[in-house]
Amino acid sequence: MAHDISRRDLLGVLPASFVAPLLAQQRAAPRPFMASVPQPTIDRILNRVKETRLPDRLDAPDWRYGANWAFMQTLTEYWTSTFDWRKAEANLNRYPQFLARVDDFDIHFYHVKGRGPKPLPLVLTHGWPGSVFEFIEAIGPLSDPARFGGSADDAFDVVVPSIPGFGFSSKPKVPIGPPTVARLWHKLMTEALAYSRFGAQGGDWGSAITRALAREFPDSLAGIHLNMGGGVPPPENEMTDEERAWQRAATTYRAEELDYLDEQQHKPGTVSFVLYDNPVGTAAWIIEKFKVWSDSGDDIERTFTKDQLLTNVMIYLVSDTVATAVWIYRGNADDRSGPPSSGRLSVPVGIASFPREMRVFDPPRSILERNFNLVHYTRMPRGGHFACLEQPQLFVEDVRAFFRKVRS
Repeated sequence: MAHDISRRDLLGVLPASFVAPLLAQQRAAPRPFMASVPQPTIDRILNRVKETRLPDRLDAPDWRYGANWAFMQTLTEYWTSTFDWRKAEANLNRYPQFLARVDDFDIHFYHVKGRGPKPLPLVLTHGWPGSVFEFIEAIGPLSDPARFGGSADDAFDVVVPSIPGFGFSSKPKVPIGPPTVARLWHKLMTEALAYSRFGAQGGDWGSAITRALAREFPDSLAGIHLNMGGGVPPPENEMTDEERAWQRAATTYRAEELDYLDEQQHKPGTVSFVLYDNPVGTAAWIIEKFKVWSDSGDDIERTFTKDQLLTNVMIYLVSDTVATAVWIYRGNADDRSGPPSSGRLSVPVGIASFPREMRVFDPPRSILERNFNLVHYTRMPRGGHFACLEQPQLFVEDVRAFFRKVRS
C-alpha cells in the first residue's frame, strides 16, 4: 500500500549524518545570476569621469612616478566616448553565473560543467586588483578542451567565485582573510555544488586562499596550481647563491613597489575614502598595478586593451566594492582562524613561474620545493602577475598539464 509521507517526516526518520548534508546543500542551493547594472548607475559613473579634473602633470614618458598622466588622460576620454559597458556586460554573461548563500555571504560564481569522460571540478580564485574577469577566456578551453583543440580527457567543471567584498559577492561586515574565504570555498564546492574532491588554482590573493584551502582541507583537494608561489627561505647559512640573489632582489622590490600593500593593510579605511566615488582615481590606483606587475614593457597596451582594463575597473565601480575589496589586506593580518600557514604543504602542488611576476613572490625552485609538495614546475616564456588575462593559452596549457598528474 502506498503511503504519503512529508519531507519533514522523511527527514525525521533518517540518521543525522545523512540529513545534515542534505539540509546544508538546500541552504546553499545556487540561484541563477546575470550581470545587469541599472542604467542610472552607469550614467553616474560616466558623469563622474567627465567631471574629473586631472592633477598637475608629472612630465615623464613612462610610469616611474606611478600612473602615467598621458595614458590616464587618453583612457578617460576613451571611457566616456567609446567604452561600452553593455558590451562588456554581455561578455561577462557568456557563461552561467550563480549566487549561493554560504554562511553569511551571497557568493557570486561562474559554474560551467565540463565536456569530457570525467571532468575534474576546479575552483579558480582571483586577487586584487583583479576580478573573475581575469579567467573569462580560460573558462571555455578548460571546460570544453576538445572544442579548443585539446583532449576531452582534460575537461574540468569550472567554478570561478568572486571573493566576498569583490564584484557581485556580498560584502563582509569586518575584514576577512584567506582562511575564512577558504572555508567558504570549501562549503561552496562540497555543499552547494556537492563535489567531494576537486582541484584549486589561484594567483595573488587567490594563491593565499588556495594554499589555505589545501592546508585546512587536504583530503578534499586533488592538487593545487599556483601562478604565485612564495615560501619561507632557508636560514642564511644554508642559502645557495641563487637564493641569496633572489632575497636581495625581493628586498629591493619590496621597498620600491609594495608601499600600497602596507597602506591597504594598515589603513584600509583611509584608502576607502580616497577611492570611493572616484572612478578616475580608482582606475589610476588599479591600472598602475596592471602596468607595473605585467609583462607589458614600455607599453601597457601591448598586453591589455583599454576595454579589458576598463571592464575590470568597472566591475569594482558598478558593484560598489572598490572600498571593501581592499579590506582583505587587513583581513590577512587579522584573520588567524585557520591552521598555521607555515610548514611544508602536503597536497600536490604545481607552479607556473611567469617572468614578470612580482619578484618577491617568485622565489627559486629550491625554495618552492622546501615549502611545497612540488610535483610540477614550469618556467613560462612570457607573462606576468595577471597570468590568465595576459597569457590565457599558456595558462590553460599549464593547468591541464599539472592536473593530468593528480586526477586519479
